[in-house]
Amino acid sequence: MMMHGPPMGGRPGAMRRGAGMGPGRMAAMPAERSKDLGATLRQLLARLRPEWPMIATVALLASASVAFNVIGPKIIGNATNVIFDGVIGKQLPAGMTKDQVIALLRARGQGQLADVLTSTNAVPGVGIDFTALTHVLAVAVAVYVLASVLQWLQAYLMAGVAQRTVYRMRQDVESKLARLPLRYFDSHPHGDLLSRVTNDVDNVTTTLQQGMSQLLTSVLTVVGVLAMMLWISPLLAAISLVTIPLSLVVTIVIARRSQPQFVAQWARTGELNGHVEGMHAGHALVQVFGYTDRAVATFGQQNEELYEASFRAQFLSGIIQPAMQLLTNVNYVGVAVVGGYRVATGTMSLGDVQAFIQYSRQFSMPITQIASQMNLLQSGLASAERVFEFLAAGEVTPDEVAAELTEPPGRVQFQDVSFRYERDKPLIADFDLDVRRGETVAIVGPTGAGKTTIVNLLMRFYEIDGGRILLDGVDTRDLARETVRRSFGMVLQDTWLFAGTIRDNIAYGKAGATEDEIVAAARAAHADPFIRALPDGYDAILDEEASNISSGEKQLLTIARAFLADPPILILDEATSNVDTRTEVLIQQAMARLRHGRTSFVIAHRLSTIRNADEIVVMDAGRIVEQGTHAELLARQGFYCDLYASQFAEEVGSEAAVATAS
Repeated sequence: MMMHGPPMGGRPGAMRRGAGMGPGRMAAMPAERSKDLGATLRQLLARLRPEWPMIATVALLASASVAFNVIGPKIIGNATNVIFDGVIGKQLPAGMTKDQVIALLRARGQGQLADVLTSTNAVPGVGIDFTALTHVLAVAVAVYVLASVLQWLQAYLMAGVAQRTVYRMRQDVESKLARLPLRYFDSHPHGDLLSRVTNDVDNVTTTLQQGMSQLLTSVLTVVGVLAMMLWISPLLAAISLVTIPLSLVVTIVIARRSQPQFVAQWARTGELNGHVEGMHAGHALVQVFGYTDRAVATFGQQNEELYEASFRAQFLSGIIQPAMQLLTNVNYVGVAVVGGYRVATGTMSLGDVQAFIQYSRQFSMPITQIASQMNLLQSGLASAERVFEFLAAGEVTPDEVAAELTEPPGRVQFQDVSFRYERDKPLIADFDLDVRRGETVAIVGPTGAGKTTIVNLLMRFYEIDGGRILLDGVDTRDLARETVRRSFGMVLQDTWLFAGTIRDNIAYGKAGATEDEIVAAARAAHADPFIRALPDGYDAILDEEASNISSGEKQLLTIARAFLADPPILILDEATSNVDTRTEVLIQQAMARLRHGRTSFVIAHRLSTIRNADEIVVMDAGRIVEQGTHAELLARQGFYCDLYASQFAEEVGSEAAVATAS
């Protein structure tokens, strides 16, 4: 498509709006409650489907890592038993067996001490077996090292899973942008859209990379630790299990309250980004019209709303961890009391109690981690929902190509065309126009008459509701959109230049353009003198807003781009509005040469620029009210004459008289 600016607007994908351009951008805030959290989770899991083999590998590594971590406390408990047995054995009289010592203690009335000795493997007169202790500790070190290595490998693989998943998501987002109709961009704030495709996608990345691995490890740890706890002591395990339903209740209650706040947080973020983006893009207007204080006040209000939503989300989700910590401490006290009593009664060894206390910590820790990950998970799902909502937006109807243009088009026909932006508000109705090859047709009318809408329909930025638009007798709906748009070149009042060299900006009009072609186009547009006056000439770098050159110079570059594109049909929307009078004369001459032999549509507000048009179409309220040459329309003393009179009151009387006489 030979576009020489964004679609009828100042930024890519944005369309300039007048009163006749349909609904303005929606400023309504996105919904604050999650629409369907379950559906969002299912969609996210579906996107992980290509990674299931790698996720299965990660699960195996996590299982092995958890197994090593779970068996560690039991090994440390055995080391504690070796030390405890040695300390007790050293204090017992040598030459006796343990049974003899126990019998002696009972005979002396020291039954509780005898019970404690019963649960040990102490050998009277023998101290700590350092060889056995070293062996046990070496095994413990090896187990924990292996667990750490497996955890590192698990994290490495999971990072790849998350990044590849989001990589595909970003590709889908970028592809989606190209398939969305212009109507979508008109009805969604740019800042919110940017927030969805940047901040929200990044937040999903964080959730996948950190949350999935943590949740998997935590669940496996709970299962493994619970098995070990049941093996060591079913009674103490039952005490620890009491915390599970309490933990679930706490987590669910708090999560239900915090999830809407996370949704609101990201909605407010998109709204704030939209405001900042708009104020930055229109910085000059903000200054000129004294809007600075109101802009700052609006920012302050939106920033306050974001702060409140973020504070509530983080505070509510943050309550989960201290609540879980309280349950963990209560569980620890219960295990310590009951375990100590069982050691004293000889039904458990000290090492088993120590191991169990470690297991109770390990058992509570993953539950606490799951709870603490809920804020990350909720935030990630809220962002994922916004991304999936964007990906599910209605797309441009796919082309059903049944025709081709055998040669560059020239004739354009509108046959009984009707169109409306909103169902209950007709805009274009019964529009008929026949433009022959090589003609220059000017479209004029008051603001909101539908002039730019006609061009948008011609370019298939919007689809007509009724009638037909023909290029050389072929319905544009039977042509691929790319074929239709490639037939047009556009020069807009709102210039669009990207960050790069002047050469690159001009060359945007034609792929593979040579240096000579670029220079020739610049000369034809009278841009060459000011370009060569710049320090770096054609290699001069334009910033993102092209603020280092004047508005008129920007306009000249977009006109040079159109010269280079050399399209069969031209659309000029106030193409000389930003240049001085002398340059305007030169550009009009250049445009006359450019239009020669081509069909041209000129949208004009300054009627003096379209006097020489082959035909002038006067529109009002979406209809053609008059049609003819400049002289013919003045002679009719109708709508066009009134428009012209409003601009050239001192000239209209004499020109109308001359036209009438002729």
